[in-house]
Amino acid sequence: MSQVQTMWNTTSRLPLGSRVFSVLFAQKAPYFASIRPRFTVIEPNRVELLVPKRRRVHNHLGTVHAIALCNGLEAAMGALAEVTIPADRRWIPKGMEVSYTAKATGDVTCIAETDPEQWTGSDPDLPVRVRGELADGTRVIEGVIRLWVTPRR
Repeated sequence: MSQVQTMWNTTSRLPLGSRVFSVLFAQKAPYFASIRPRFTVIEPNRVELLVPKRRRVHNHLGTVHAIALCNGLEAAMGALAEVTIPADRRWIPKGMEVSYTAKATGDVTCIAETDPEQWTGSDPDLPVRVRGELADGTRVIEGVIRLWVTPRR
C-alpha cells in the first residue's frame, strides 16, 4: 500500500480527517497549499478533491483562476498515481491538455480517473482523465494529464 493511501486510511477515520490529510498532502508538495485542496475521495483509479472559491484564487472576473484549477487537477492526478501505480513502477507527469468549458463561479470538485488496465500494459504513456465540476454538475475544465510510467530501477 502506498504512503498516500496509508495516510488517507489513517486520517480519514479522525474527526476532520480529510482536512488533516489535505494539509499533510500539501506539505509533501507545498505549491498545492496555494489552492487549499480538500480531498474527499482517494481510491485506486479515482481521486476527488475540492478547490474552494476564495479571493486568493480569483482571476480578474472574480471566478476561480484557470491555473488554480489546473493545480487542483494536478493534485488529484498525483494522489491517484500514488495510490494506483503498481509497486514495481514509477511515474512522472509529462504534459497536460485542458479546455476551460465554463466560468468557475463556485467551489470546484477536481476529479482524476483511470481504468485499472491502463496500469498493467507495457505502454509507458498513460493518460489520466481529469475534470472540474461545480456543485450543480457544470463542467468548468476538462482534459488529460499524461504520465510517463516506467519500471523502478
